[in-house]
Amino acid sequence: MRSHSGSSDHGPWQNWAGNVTASPARTVAPATAEQVSAEVASAAADGLTVRMTGSGHSFTPVAVTSGVRLEPSRLTAIRSVDPAAGLVTVEAGCPLHVLNAQLLARGLSLANMGDIQVQTVAGATQTGTHGTGRDLGGMAAQVAGLELVLADGRIVRCTADDEAGLPGLFNAARVGLGALGIVTAITFKVVPAFLLEAREEPMTWSEVLSRLDEFSADNEHFEFYWFPHSEGCLTKRNNRSDGPARPLSRWRHWLDDEFLSNTVFNATCRLGQLSPAVIPAINSAAARALGARTYVDAAYKVFTSPRRVRFKEEEYAVPRPALADVLGEVRSLFKRKDWRISFPIEVRVTPSDDLWLSTASGRDSAYIAIHVFHPSPHEEYFAGVEAIMTGVGGRPHWGKMHTRTADYLAGVYPRFGDFVALRDQIDPERRFGNEYLRQVLGD
Repeated sequence: MRSHSGSSDHGPWQNWAGNVTASPARTVAPATAEQVSAEVASAAADGLTVRMTGSGHSFTPVAVTSGVRLEPSRLTAIRSVDPAAGLVTVEAGCPLHVLNAQLLARGLSLANMGDIQVQTVAGATQTGTHGTGRDLGGMAAQVAGLELVLADGRIVRCTADDEAGLPGLFNAARVGLGALGIVTAITFKVVPAFLLEAREEPMTWSEVLSRLDEFSADNEHFEFYWFPHSEGCLTKRNNRSDGPARPLSRWRHWLDDEFLSNTVFNATCRLGQLSPAVIPAINSAAARALGARTYVDAAYKVFTSPRRVRFKEEEYAVPRPALADVLGEVRSLFKRKDWRISFPIEVRVTPSDDLWLSTASGRDSAYIAIHVFHPSPHEEYFAGVEAIMTGVGGRPHWGKMHTRTADYLAGVYPRFGDFVALRDQIDPERRFGNEYLRQVLGD
């Protein structure tokens, strides 16, 4: 059937890291939920699957389809803002950086978010983007309502109090992997705009590990980076501030966040690829070069940073009490292996939530993220760390590289069977299926 939702093309699609490609039968850009519904019906008539891609920042093929690819560039409106109720409804394709700026202009903010803001709101929530927080969970935990197009073409709206006649839909679909329906709009719970004081400080590995519980308990948002092959770590402690705002100077922002963290880091990654033996020395120098700094700015400007050096990533959520032991095992693995890894390892924490496929579902969680420069081999490194994570019941981030299958995941998610049963009910023909969903959810 012919598409009626904007221009159509048959070109290939590639994710940001370049490790995932797809060649859909057609790509269309619907502008309304009704047009999405029509595309689902059209795909069904043609015997095709349907997936919506975002900005391509997932490292897994979660958005891939050989059928109809929905491109959300015309689904970007902020539909409504209700400051009194603390709610904003935004369409699925709106980039986070646009939403953040628009909220700030209205004196509002998301309460917590991840460390980049280039994703679409639907892509970020459907894959479980989380950030770090002592008391505040990931982005999907801030969702108050969803608009979805189901496999039968129905447009449904669901909240905690109204699940469109489908019990469990709200807690299942907030991190739904696009498996339950095409998300066309999201209502977020928002808060009055606030300032964060960012305190960034180099520390040694031994000091950070000995103070993990203290830092996690005493700060609203704590994370740290360890530079492999060195003793160096960079800690980040972000807490609410009464102000006044003291943002970084344009010069300091350019020097630290653009020149050192992107331009110089890109050059050192390329050097390390050519001559891996220099990586330990580079990492030690990098840990010293990123010195201490403190500043106060709007929350999203503190939470997020520009990431221009392309990489591949694996990330696991482990039970929070296991964090120190798991980190010790990862470091011991480096001592046993002849690896040369230029990217720092990122560590964050979040409280438990009640979303069925959230990586923090039912337990306080700690996140360990590992990366390699995008052209570098990753297989041995990722497999070695993954074995440690799965040994403690770790849960892989849905948008980051892993090898877990449905059999394993059913054992680490208490509501996994409920999610699969709901999917069987509302998409029995797997209109929204793909190979990745077969891997992680089963047939």
